[in-house]
Amino acid sequence: MAKDKEQKGKKGGQQTRVEERPSGRPRHSSKERPRLKVRFEKEVAPALMKEFELKNPMAVPHLNKIVVNMGVGEATQNAKVLDPAANELGQITGQKPVITKAKKSIAAFKVRAGMPIGAMVTLRGDRMYEFFDRLVNIVLARVRDFRGVSTKSFDGRGNYTLGLHDQLIFPEIDYARVDKLKGMNVTIVTTARSDDQARALLKHLGMPFRA
Repeated sequence: MAKDKEQKGKKGGQQTRVEERPSGRPRHSSKERPRLKVRFEKEVAPALMKEFELKNPMAVPHLNKIVVNMGVGEATQNAKVLDPAANELGQITGQKPVITKAKKSIAAFKVRAGMPIGAMVTLRGDRMYEFFDRLVNIVLARVRDFRGVSTKSFDGRGNYTLGLHDQLIFPEIDYARVDKLKGMNVTIVTTARSDDQARALLKHLGMPFRA
């Protein structure tokens, strides 16, 4: 049973109460877990085990990471245009982006190897689940004339890539401060062994696939 321990303050001999655990460590409130992560563990994982007749819980497909990539073609002429792109991507994902650079030179586009061409964020853990939750329940619903996402954007290895035309569909972005529309790709990497498993996983998590 937890007990209260009286301690004297350093000034004025005042007494303070510090609630302690049996181990003597102060009690701290734990961060609330992402609701989608809890739902996966309680509802989605058991459903997938039954659907694919999996015997081992470790074989259940789950989200591994989400990569959000924003290409900025104008950066080849003016590197400063990357600053607002990186700032907006940070607002969208809640994580500081890294600047992506060209892997090889392309003379036709005046691109040299090592030249900055975009920004990217890789989300894992709680931030990944929180981003996916906002994406399927808030962001996609803001797309004009939205009728669902394609079921053909899997890569054959259980990963799914979704293209978004502009950043204004994210509520974190202030329309008045946007200088130019910027598209992005959202790649959802899963541990699924096939596209069928990945499709079932994303559908159970709320991805609105087109009928």
